Amino acid sequence: MFVDQVKIYVKGGDGGDGMVAFRREKYVPKGGPAGGDGGKGADVIFEVDEGLRTLMDFRYQRHFKANRGEHGMSKNQHGRKAPDMVVKVPPGTVVTDDDTKEVIADLTEHGQRAVIAKGGRGGRGNTRFATPANPAPELSEKGEPGMERYVVLELKLLADVGLVGFPSVGKSTLLSVVSAARPKIAAYHFTTITPNLGVVETDDGRSFVMADLPGLIEGAHEGVGLGHQFLRHIERTRVIVHVIDMSGLEGRDPYEDYLAINRELREYNLRLTERPQIIVANKMDMPDAQQHLEAFKKKVGDEAPIFLISAITREGLKELLFAVADKVEQTPEFPLEEVEEEKGIHRVMYKYADQPAEFEITRDPDGSFAVSGAKVEKLFKMTDFSREDSVRRFARQLRSMGVDDALRERGAKDGDTVRLLKYEFEFVE
Repeated sequence: MFVDQVKIYVKGGDGGDGMVAFRREKYVPKGGPAGGDGGKGADVIFEVDEGLRTLMDFRYQRHFKANRGEHGMSKNQHGRKAPDMVVKVPPGTVVTDDDTKEVIADLTEHGQRAVIAKGGRGGRGNTRFATPANPAPELSEKGEPGMERYVVLELKLLADVGLVGFPSVGKSTLLSVVSAARPKIAAYHFTTITPNLGVVETDDGRSFVMADLPGLIEGAHEGVGLGHQFLRHIERTRVIVHVIDMSGLEGRDPYEDYLAINRELREYNLRLTERPQIIVANKMDMPDAQQHLEAFKKKVGDEAPIFLISAITREGLKELLFAVADKVEQTPEFPLEEVEEEKGIHRVMYKYADQPAEFEITRDPDGSFAVSGAKVEKLFKMTDFSREDSVRRFARQLRSMGVDDALRERGAKDGDTVRLLKYEFEFVE
């Protein structure tokens, strides 16, 4: 089964908790704090494995949660950092954040890595909080929560040449005779339901990768037929080979087919029109093919070179492959994202971005106050509420952020209930 798009959940490991400990040794009076820091949580890293061809494995495992760091220990011993979680993906995988739609990574080369979810830092032990005013603090931090997000993995095949055309024009047959690929071939539409890759080698020793994409039909960019599922795979190709059935056995006009397919490519992604295109007039061994070809040439003009072949008899294939190989060598790769690059010059563009509010206060139906926000929730998760010093520090942090004043402005009075995540507190003046 060919799987080329999947949504998964990733979470970096939480940091290890810091420790509250004191040095207690004979003949060492007032040994002082000796709690170590927690270790860093593991990152979730995607790595390209050229042995993979689809995202099939992600159909069965959609949650990836990395291990947390080791907790701090006594005698100022820090916890061990958790080993990173490495997830293998096939070459050509594009990773996108599901919420922001931002492209996180474009993984194309074997061994290439990208950190998708960072692990949290370890919490500090009580040694870190010692001051002249408080030389023996009973205060430590819990580990920072690891980053968590939903990401969409999209596989875009790494092929130099893409075969496009209506169903049953002979794309699979062409691929099968010029490479070792063995796609399914039958006398009905939509025989090919997954993209097929084949390595083509010319007589002069040059080689390139060719992809046979499932047949497109009108409206494919809007989701009609099967072709729309695989249009993404043509985005990386350098050269488009447009296969047209010149026999007319399907009852369609070759020139109308040519216009319809180009229209679908343009509607899907305007940049696909930048790719050089080679027109292949297939099934030239059929009776009416020559007559249709003359009419086709008059309408097309000099838009693209036309090669006459018969995939069955293998007539004209040698010249076609030489032309395709030449075009691949002359055409640079097309980046998926528009990137301005100048040799020796690196520019950084700074953009203004609204900073998210540190906290937000709302009212629940029962009249209680709900405090939310990424920063305040992170502070809450890193606080050890079993120790009085940690509770006081958390209260000071909220006060310095302006949470107390904001609650008063919303009408909070002594004894009112304040909720943060799933926990409830009592507002005290």
